[in-house]
Amino acid sequence: MVVHGTVAGGFEPVRDAFARNFAALGERGAAVAVYRDGRKVVDLWGGTKHVDGAGDAGDPDAGSAPWRRGTAQVVRSVTKGVAAAVPLLLHQRGELDLDAPVGGYWPEFKAHGKERVPVRHLLNHRAGLPVLDRPLTPAEALDPLRAAEAVAAQAPVWEPGTDHGYHALTYGWLLDELVRRVTGGRSTGEWLADEVAGPLGLDLWIGLPAEEEAAGRAGRVGAVEEPEPEGGLRLRPKRSVTEAYEDPGSLTRRAFAAITPTPDQNDPAYRAAALPAANGIATAEALARFYAALIGDVDGATRHPRLFDPATLRRARSEESAGPDRVLVVGTRFGLGYMLHGSASPFLSPGSFGHPGRGGSLGFADPEAGVAFGYVTNGFRRSVTSDPRAQALVRAVRASLDAG
Repeated sequence: MVVHGTVAGGFEPVRDAFARNFAALGERGAAVAVYRDGRKVVDLWGGTKHVDGAGDAGDPDAGSAPWRRGTAQVVRSVTKGVAAAVPLLLHQRGELDLDAPVGGYWPEFKAHGKERVPVRHLLNHRAGLPVLDRPLTPAEALDPLRAAEAVAAQAPVWEPGTDHGYHALTYGWLLDELVRRVTGGRSTGEWLADEVAGPLGLDLWIGLPAEEEAAGRAGRVGAVEEPEPEGGLRLRPKRSVTEAYEDPGSLTRRAFAAITPTPDQNDPAYRAAALPAANGIATAEALARFYAALIGDVDGATRHPRLFDPATLRRARSEESAGPDRVLVVGTRFGLGYMLHGSASPFLSPGSFGHPGRGGSLGFADPEAGVAFGYVTNGFRRSVTSDPRAQALVRAVRASLDAG
């Protein structure tokens, strides 16, 4: 398999690891990018992308086309880390108070004793709202008004602030409605496009524009292929996690079933909607560049000065939640909207922050090392946090830094 792209001197181990992912770990199509101190040092891609609606479903190579530089892919929960930048930047600008009650911005949210839930609990997975008593249909989930009504009317399943559990899908509706209330109706995706992605030149969207959807049908945006059944959700090789997901009454199963049935992620209506928990679309280069901009100047301060000031960066990666996760079962660590380095989701070092996506994609930054990382794949696996292909690439980045 031919690996395309370039690496700066000293980062050859990343190219080697990327090639091994295809040879030994079943990678089909993917890209990885790394920035160091605001400059791109890795930009690699290879394999094939799936073109929706083409070819023979019984032939794994049918309906595919070469993965090219600029191929974008649905990145699932990597979206959460991208979306988290919006409320944090609104706070940085003085437009949103992280310690104020959500109900002060969104009065309907106060239902069922949620009057004192602060904004930060929507970001650190402590709001107690990971499930919906009545799951939304795919059509309802794509309607921002209906989705906001559903999460506002939901009673917490634990006392907010007393524990944490991954808000797999509800995170997006909670964040999006809050952003709409603060910004006078702009969605998270619209704010991101205007204030971050546009100025930085990122191929990154929460809500794919119509013109990009048209390009996607021609192959620019790779279609999603569901993984082969693996006997339940595989977060880590612990029997208790599989058992939790297989139990229809568990928080694990209910959190991931907040939309029932599972929507078609290749549907243009799904890709156009603003679902800040799950339906972001990005290139690996855009993810790496996004995280590079959070922690430092990109392409020089005169081109793109850093997005997060020191106080905001500290808030983003300061531990807010840690320990056994009531949804993911394993121990997790969260800052404000970002997963933090830990056994469930290893990044580069203890100071790293970012977010993985179910299926394999990953984006994160490490301020101490000056590193920003983006990886996207269409070889979706059922893992939620620690994908072996992404981890092989992270280890290679660490080895490159150590050798330098």
